[in-house]
Amino acid sequence: MPIEQQRAAVIARIWQAIAQSKVDISVLPQDQLEQLVSTIADNVLLSMNEMLDDINQQTTASQRPSSVVAAPADSGAEAESSPTDADDESEQVLWEGRPFLSISEKYTITNERVRINRGMFGKEYDDIELIRLKDIDLAQSLGERMINVGDIKLYSADASEPEAVLQGVSNPTEVHEILRRAMLQARKRYGLRYREDM
Repeated sequence: MPIEQQRAAVIARIWQAIAQSKVDISVLPQDQLEQLVSTIADNVLLSMNEMLDDINQQTTASQRPSSVVAAPADSGAEAESSPTDADDESEQVLWEGRPFLSISEKYTITNERVRINRGMFGKEYDDIELIRLKDIDLAQSLGERMINVGDIKLYSADASEPEAVLQGVSNPTEVHEILRRAMLQARKRYGLRYREDM
């Protein structure tokens, strides 16, 4: 469900709760009351997302082998790199996160690929190699900007999946920049350039 629909459902539920409480709200101006309900809805959604982050972090920590070193699995975690990481040819996790209010989907950006992991019990993995990415875009609606989430669209040279979307990413401008830099580094590392037809 898109974030605007989730937000609208929460706002409707708050109005319903106010009506059922039979509290006299006639003393408040309508515009202030609407602003209050909107603020409550945004904070409820953010609190729910933080709780899901905690659940996801605990689940990920219990499933990760002790030998793997990666960023914490919250919605905006960025891995720290040590001086030896630059010399190491192994795959490094640059960022891990999940869509806003989701526990069944997870995104991982490494120095080699973007992995989209779907499913709670059964798992489905989609990998998009960074050297195959042609372009990345960021889209945010007004409601998404209010809670600092957005969609990152990936355009790839992969015939099986030419387009993919990382939906509801927290701190989308930071994640977009991490991905953009990783894509440029991968192109540089492999000496790859895309020519655009004019």
